[in-house]
Amino acid sequence: MLPTTSPGVVVHAAGDLRVEPVPLRDPAPDEAVVEVAYGGICGSDLHYWSHGSAGESVLRAPMVLGHEVVGTVRRPAADGSGPPERTPVAVHPATPAGDGRTRYPADRPNLSPAGTYLGSAARFPHRDGAFVRFATLPSRMLRPLPAGLALRDAALAEPAAVAWHAVGRVGEVAGRRALVVGAGPIGALAVAVLARAGAAEITAVDVHDLPLRVARDVGATRTLDARRPEDAAAVEEVQADVVVEASGTARGLASAVRGARRGGRVVMVGLLPAGDQPVPVSLAISRELELVGSFRFNDEIGPVLDALADGSLRVGPVVTHEVDVADALAGFALARDAATSSKVLLRF
Repeated sequence: MLPTTSPGVVVHAAGDLRVEPVPLRDPAPDEAVVEVAYGGICGSDLHYWSHGSAGESVLRAPMVLGHEVVGTVRRPAADGSGPPERTPVAVHPATPAGDGRTRYPADRPNLSPAGTYLGSAARFPHRDGAFVRFATLPSRMLRPLPAGLALRDAALAEPAAVAWHAVGRVGEVAGRRALVVGAGPIGALAVAVLARAGAAEITAVDVHDLPLRVARDVGATRTLDARRPEDAAAVEEVQADVVVEASGTARGLASAVRGARRGGRVVMVGLLPAGDQPVPVSLAISRELELVGSFRFNDEIGPVLDALADGSLRVGPVVTHEVDVADALAGFALARDAATSSKVLLRF
């Protein structure tokens, strides 16, 4: 028997985060009930808590947060789709959908204009997330873990897929010089993916000691502390073939542009605030840089799980803290402090 409610993390408004009972929704025939084991606190979760919005997505009603989750199937889909009971799974949180008028490439469903994402206020009614002990989820979202991969080790599959997608947007990596601006969780994971892909040099830039240490632990060959004038000036001397901008700040994007070699490519995965941003576009023009966006991911979570299982993708150092869901507010406060934490996991 499954409980009718279980503890969940619900944001009611900016600054109002609560751990409260969340009803277990009756599953449709193509939905399963998953007992969530771990959930990673993402930057978007922090934005909903701190600001009541994440980019253009504005909170209009209470919403269960969370899209970086792994767990075990407790009740499989009644129609036979998806994995059987007791299967450990990672969750792909996207539901692609077109709107009938906006054009986008069919092979890039992450760009579908009417799609939804777990724990997103982009549409109303909002799409509840999965920071809840028992979650009812479409069976198509569930990805069985490879044999031998523990749930705790798979907890970074979703953000690692975001990083994997971003590095995929870079193009050829092997033997090339790479620069990662912003060594928070996504930046650090991008470093790990670049290292696995055979980048010859990987320079990571940040403004805190902890992210730089994590970046070194997952494969950065050099780190620069942008608080130090000499290191900030050294960014332009990197002359990277490929750059991943993961800070989500205008200053970080400016550094990414300046740190790219002429004819290089800058992939922007850090989500900047809505509206116009002051960026040295003239340099991008005169250096013929390619500025490329990277948004979420498509099917990269499969290769990520395989790489986690065979040990070729080193992500363990990215997780710095694990907090019980009952202490979620403390966990969110910890995750917001980039000087003391990288990825914070909630344990359900």
